[in-house]
Amino acid sequence: MATTLLWFRQDLRLADNPALIAAAEAGPVVALYVLDDAAAGQWRHGAAQRWWLHHSLAALADGLRARGVALVLLRGDAVALLPDLAARLGASAIHAGRLYEPWARARDAALAQALPGHCPLVLHRSSLLHEPHRLRTGQGGAYGVYTPFSRAVFALGEPAPARPAPGRIAAAPPPPGLALEALELLPGRDWAAAFPSHWQPGEAGAARRMADFGGPGLAGYDAARNLPGLAGGTSGLSPHLRFGEVSPRQLWHAARAAGAEGAHTWLKEILWREFSYHLLWHRPEMPLAPLQAAFEKFPWQPDARLLRAWQRGETGYPIIDAGMRQLWATGWMHNRVRMVVASFLVKHLLQPWQDGQAWFWDTLVDGDLASNSASWQWVAGCGADAAPYFRVFNPVLQGAKFDAGGSYVRAWLPELAGLPTKFLHQPWAAPNPPRGYPLPIIELAQGRARALAAYAALKAAA
Repeated sequence: MATTLLWFRQDLRLADNPALIAAAEAGPVVALYVLDDAAAGQWRHGAAQRWWLHHSLAALADGLRARGVALVLLRGDAVALLPDLAARLGASAIHAGRLYEPWARARDAALAQALPGHCPLVLHRSSLLHEPHRLRTGQGGAYGVYTPFSRAVFALGEPAPARPAPGRIAAAPPPPGLALEALELLPGRDWAAAFPSHWQPGEAGAARRMADFGGPGLAGYDAARNLPGLAGGTSGLSPHLRFGEVSPRQLWHAARAAGAEGAHTWLKEILWREFSYHLLWHRPEMPLAPLQAAFEKFPWQPDARLLRAWQRGETGYPIIDAGMRQLWATGWMHNRVRMVVASFLVKHLLQPWQDGQAWFWDTLVDGDLASNSASWQWVAGCGADAAPYFRVFNPVLQGAKFDAGGSYVRAWLPELAGLPTKFLHQPWAAPNPPRGYPLPIIELAQGRARALAAYAALKAAA
């Protein structure tokens, strides 16, 4: 029986993996992962993602080994490596999960042309609930607004049941590969030293997160999801979903099975990710260019000093600085805080949204091209389903509302820990402002007025 190649990509799991199931049913399997940085270009995994990928591949290799299969690691041009490997092994097909990023779509098209005729590239829907090209509005076009999109997906009914991981998998003799360390995914200096205390990459870590969150977490999700200082208010599953250690179908059914009050709200968050991929598929320029063409002429005021202060969590606004320091320390930031820090950068500071997106891409363990670019465009007001230009988050009011007791700010800004709560979100107003904490880099009313003036000028010129 001919060998089948199983190419892991954004589906680093054994359960509910259609590419794995199809490959295992077709014949003896050679499982592989190819690190192809050149094809990804500027969208190669960011530094925090590379840390996660290293440990996720280790976990995947262990899971495959327990089922009798070795994970072969390769590095280089997949369009050159895979046809040669398929020819040497006499492979009958390459099975892989479909990817939706523009660079990956171009690579898959080139690979399909380069493979020998007897060895097709067979792509499976593995990381989304629905294929973006199959979801259409009543007029036959692509969705450009989230709410009608989510309603349409809910109207489709429940997805098919998730399939369990196989037991044993018939394995073909594996070709030589690289040691995991040879992929050089871990940082040269250990800025990620605290990551292991926050994360367990791999399928088992995803299952543990879902089990912990599925009951009490979902029950109070509607209110708790906006409170960054509340442990367990959100699932923390985003990096596991980004690397495909859990499928959206598994998450959907787990939420339904929990029967909790907040399940519907949480599923709408899953559908925001789906919507982001829908946008990316139909508007592949989204990671770099505004979806609203008028914003090409937006009067940004790039300033390296302001951008650096934001990146380092030294803006003088506690909720902003706490979020940016949480990001650096853990590779993750609470979603409410992501919106606030993004609004501050693009509106109060008038820095290009692409600069914020680039920083998030490099520092987030859950960095996802579709969700990251769609969300930054939403905040900037230039996306397909954007926040109104006049919606400018006030970081003092946001901090007071969503971190009223100050637990989040105190956790990430120890220099403010002793400050009375009434001054915690505006420490410059305290009778004795804490030493060592910066004064605000911009006055809020000034920043808001400048942002509204810039948006008004853009609108007048349209």
